[in-house]
Amino acid sequence: MDKHAVNDPKDATVDSLRGLAYANPHLLLDVANKTVFVKPESKRVALICGGGTGHEPAHAGFVGEGMLSAAVCGSVFASPNSKQFAAAIKRMEGGRGTLLIVKNYTGDALNAGLALEKAKAAAPSADVRMVIVGDDVSVGREAGALVGRRGLAATVLVYKIAGALAAQGESLDNVERVAKHVAEHSGTIGVSFAHCHVPGSEKDDKSKLKDDEAELGCGIHNEPGFESFTLSSAQKLVGYMLEKLTSTSDKDRSFVPFKHDGSDRAILLVNNLGGLNALELGIVMKEAGTWLMGHRITVVRALSGTFMTSLNMPGFSLSLVLLPTEKQTEPEQITIDADMLLELLDAPTSVPGWRNVSKTEPNVDVFQLEAKEDKRKPAADADVEAGPKPTDDKLFVEAIKSACKSVIAAEPEITKYDREMGDGDAGQTLKSGASAVLEQLKSTADIPTDDVAAALRVIADTLEDKMGGTSGALYSIFFSALAGHLQTKGDGGKAKADAKLWAASVEHAFNRLLTYTHARPPSRTLVDPLSAFATTFSLSDDDFDGAVQAAKDAAENTAALPAKVGRTAYLDKDKVGKSEIPDAGAWGVWRLLAGIQEARRAAQ
Repeated sequence: MDKHAVNDPKDATVDSLRGLAYANPHLLLDVANKTVFVKPESKRVALICGGGTGHEPAHAGFVGEGMLSAAVCGSVFASPNSKQFAAAIKRMEGGRGTLLIVKNYTGDALNAGLALEKAKAAAPSADVRMVIVGDDVSVGREAGALVGRRGLAATVLVYKIAGALAAQGESLDNVERVAKHVAEHSGTIGVSFAHCHVPGSEKDDKSKLKDDEAELGCGIHNEPGFESFTLSSAQKLVGYMLEKLTSTSDKDRSFVPFKHDGSDRAILLVNNLGGLNALELGIVMKEAGTWLMGHRITVVRALSGTFMTSLNMPGFSLSLVLLPTEKQTEPEQITIDADMLLELLDAPTSVPGWRNVSKTEPNVDVFQLEAKEDKRKPAADADVEAGPKPTDDKLFVEAIKSACKSVIAAEPEITKYDREMGDGDAGQTLKSGASAVLEQLKSTADIPTDDVAAALRVIADTLEDKMGGTSGALYSIFFSALAGHLQTKGDGGKAKADAKLWAASVEHAFNRLLTYTHARPPSRTLVDPLSAFATTFSLSDDDFDGAVQAAKDAAENTAALPAKVGRTAYLDKDKVGKSEIPDAGAWGVWRLLAGIQEARRAAQ
């Protein structure tokens, strides 16, 4: 996306910091140095971070009690200068020392280091130190021989753990040691589905990824990754990323010392790079948790959310912090062990960027539960007689398959129509239902194809479960009513489901459907083609093709109709009238009927 809610791009950083400080009164703002800070405390170590804007909520969102003392901000994706860092160091004088925590980018480390040296030169007694975080495993040892690994999302875990320790009044030696330990045992890898756009810059289409392409190993400053590939599934993508992250055989990228013997315990961070929605973030977390459990890596904390972004980049990063299996002690220094690090991670903080973080181990039972589906086979119930047999068992099965395949093949065009005049989910909704029915058809135990009424009831239940929403309910009502009429009028299985019975049952099911919806033809909804089909078929049960043609005509005619019900009714009526786009739901009904028609013709 290259549209932004900014004023003058050069003022974006300060404008954003003003908004942050306005909403969080505990924060103080040094406008001249683009720094957010809290009042220094004499009894604690001050933590200062710094980096470019565009990574929100990092860095300024982590300033406050139990975390950072100050965040020095540069322009978008640009390092702060040394004078900004120096001003922050000066402001924190009087405490138990100052620790700079910066990501391993040349500008950040160079300017922070310059400020540190100047501070020591000006006041030799000043105790100012720096920890540089480089957690990116996508930058191998060969490529990063001179510059090292980039600092990514695991940096915020260093902030949190070191900040909580500083809040306890620990010495600079101990805070520095713990911060270095966390940094050295962290790994992160990111993936992007598109590049982001910096406000005020020209639009660049040259680096645009293809629609089905992703880039592995991206940075947080819009840098390209080290590998492009075609997307397949979240499961494969997450698995591939975690293989890179936990590998001990890839000598170029093996940075975190996993043992892979069942003793590994880790903190997992699933980080939104800015443009990923919550639905996908949840799926990524599920896949990461499943993969790690399968590879005997115990996740003791699972954090998910937006911590360190690359503006609005659609993508995410995975971070792991490997916890020590034994206590690490040095003379006169704090003992580092897993319990201590987790206690610091869990310590309360009120900073705006650290919210809704779980303080317990994740629930692995959700990956081990098997869904107990209710097959609901009415034919097996003692009080339900067998339904009518189809005229041709084979044709009945082929008609169901063909209808489902027709709907699945039409998904792109249905989705296209719904994006223009709806919410864009119609194609996938219908495809989900059709795919679920096809899956059940693999076993006659799931769909009793020798019993029309029972089969249709199972299909109705499947569509209700797998489609959901309005469409799922409407289709389920229709097929349930269709099954009920066939059961009753088919004389409990004694009569064949001939064309006359089918036509009467379709008409009955349609009329039952009308009792649950306000839509009436013509209405620019799925009711239009369904009404045309039911009416034509009932008037002439030997002209199935004519009924399907009537449904097609009605579906096409929805393009010229005003919207009265459904989501389209909320759109600009002129836009709808001039769209020349048929209703997506109506188009789906016609494609379903066309599939049945194809099966009938193939059998003739």
